[in-house]
Amino acid sequence: MPAQPREESGMADLGGKTIVITGASRGIGRAMALRFARDGANVVVAAKSVKPHPKLAGTLAETAAAVEQAGGHALAVKTDVRDEDQVEAMVAAAVAAFGGIDALVNNAGAISLTTVANTPPKRYDLMQQINARAVFICSRAVLPHLKQSENPHILSLCPPISLAPRWLRDHAPYTLSKYGMTLLSMGMAEEFRAFGIAVNCLWPRTIIATAAIEFAVGDRNTLRYCRKPAIMADAAHAVLTSRARELTGRCLIDEAFLRDRGVTDFSVYANDPHMAGQPQLDLFIAD
Repeated sequence: MPAQPREESGMADLGGKTIVITGASRGIGRAMALRFARDGANVVVAAKSVKPHPKLAGTLAETAAAVEQAGGHALAVKTDVRDEDQVEAMVAAAVAAFGGIDALVNNAGAISLTTVANTPPKRYDLMQQINARAVFICSRAVLPHLKQSENPHILSLCPPISLAPRWLRDHAPYTLSKYGMTLLSMGMAEEFRAFGIAVNCLWPRTIIATAAIEFAVGDRNTLRYCRKPAIMADAAHAVLTSRARELTGRCLIDEAFLRDRGVTDFSVYANDPHMAGQPQLDLFIAD
């Protein structure tokens, strides 16, 4: 099991806390749901994936069942984050089931590493809606409930902003959607500071073994050079167990943040423990 972050700077755990995770049926979102469940958290699994996919493992019901088995309490709500009515209904269901909301993790995402010339408008719109726009829709929906929480957090999976041409030339539409998430998060951090609501961004230093990496970025061989989603789950846990008034407005990198919290052994996160050398750096991370 991965080494756990130190806890003296924050809450002991997430037991009894209610956390909404979008895109939680697979990959990083699922790993986070199971990590929070080990504390006894109430996890609202919000995703579109109800039926099994021929290529992608994981559904809403399967993740919810795994949360319960891991020691948490699950509420599975089929949610399209592009639809504000569905998001509002999901939030209302969460409050009805658990009495409130303590944290939101904006994990749902869409990716296409294509140039402007090679990105169809429909794909462009999809990335803007699921990435940047959904952060706005979901954060706005949970805001009244976060104001009632003892330690409220919004955490979005988006990168630090760099205007280096390498991140703009080959996939500007995707970059725009992810930077939009970051800019909105930094703005909300200041807007919500008076309410004691922390708003932060989290991004992996290395590529993470997910379906997006296998099918949209690389191939099955690429997974050898990845880390497991568990590193992002542990980093998110460390964020959400920090005191909200002491950690906000930050663009955090998983490895650096975990090192700061006392984690020293990152070999446990290797997706292929037999691969020699370092895992591959993710997008938006300088060499």
